[in-house]
Amino acid sequence: MKLKKLSLTSYIFIGIFLGILFGRIFGESILPVADPMARVFLKLLKMIIMPLIVTSIMSGILSIGNGTGLGKLGLKTLLYYVVSSLMAIITGQILVNIFQPGVGANVGLQQNVQELGAAQQSISDLLFRIIPENVFQSLAKGDVLPVIFFCMFFAYFITRLNDPHRTQLTNVIQGAFDAMMKLTHLIIWTAPIGVFGINARLVATTGFGAFKSLGFYFIVVLAGLFIHAFVNLPLLLRFVARVNPYKHYKGMASALLTAFSTSSSMVTLPFTMECVTTRSRVSQKIANFVLPIGATVNMDGTALYECVATIFIAQVYGIDLSVSQQVIVVLTALLASIGAAGVPMAGLVMMTIILQAVGLPLEGVGIVLAVDRVLDMFRTATNVLSDSCGTVIIARTEGETLDRMGEPAD
Repeated sequence: MKLKKLSLTSYIFIGIFLGILFGRIFGESILPVADPMARVFLKLLKMIIMPLIVTSIMSGILSIGNGTGLGKLGLKTLLYYVVSSLMAIITGQILVNIFQPGVGANVGLQQNVQELGAAQQSISDLLFRIIPENVFQSLAKGDVLPVIFFCMFFAYFITRLNDPHRTQLTNVIQGAFDAMMKLTHLIIWTAPIGVFGINARLVATTGFGAFKSLGFYFIVVLAGLFIHAFVNLPLLLRFVARVNPYKHYKGMASALLTAFSTSSSMVTLPFTMECVTTRSRVSQKIANFVLPIGATVNMDGTALYECVATIFIAQVYGIDLSVSQQVIVVLTALLASIGAAGVPMAGLVMMTIILQAVGLPLEGVGIVLAVDRVLDMFRTATNVLSDSCGTVIIARTEGETLDRMGEPAD
């Protein structure tokens, strides 16, 4: 196979392997090369955070549309996505607190963090902090939550404008988002260089002990995803939609396999729509509205992963978070995740945003990236499954009977 035909994932795995190999062979003498590579990668990620938040969130809200799109059906859709994401996050939060994969872990993080700024606030402090006094000052400081708040309101009121202003502003924001996607894609392609530097430094300074802790973290995330997919979502189908979860699940095989293999909710969207309409018998009207929004906004698996990863990284730094402090972190993570689903390698970009929002160093991104790609396959399948369950639930609340659910198409 020619190198130019390798995927980004292949290059990332090559970067991880070579980083481990070079760190083992050369020891600390590799640090003058590895450290700059890691620093450049992390600085590039930090560079795109605020522009990406601004363009992606406004583009996502504008894509929902006008007052019709933001009406009763839209509110039901967004309510389901918030509830299901919170269920996923709480599942991950419980597991990471029970098993504590980061406690005592030695994964070579260099920065010293004594406390987590976002976790020291009360809920009322957080709510007041969300409202910006000066949005430009928040942008300059990298304060994520006030920027998200402003962008959501600003985008909503763009939808209330009359043409041509609404169309003109929408086109400008969509164009800016497309440009950010190209820039983000370019920066993501520096990930192999970044993970080489991070893993070379890791092995050179701590040996292979760090990967034991990452393996434990991997298992905790995977367990959370399976609990959400096979316990939480079936309970919603059974008691909210009042349908047989098994009948719905058996018709989703092709969509789930596509999601698992491609790690993309957007690429899987045609398969998801086909399965939901022909096997679960949801109307085209509901599916065509709910599923595209879900592929853009709803990220149960990713939200669970980000929550576990954030608390894991805090544990690695030796920060002991109380229950109330973790509630703040969970709410911050949920708010910070809005709009990131449409970007390439959303887990990596979301992790950067959330660590920035809660005050943890970005070097934690490079550590968990070593197992991110495999977990990405499982969490994307969970995301797609949640989208499909939400479509069934909303169809039932709209009075659809879904007769012959699970039977092969005629």
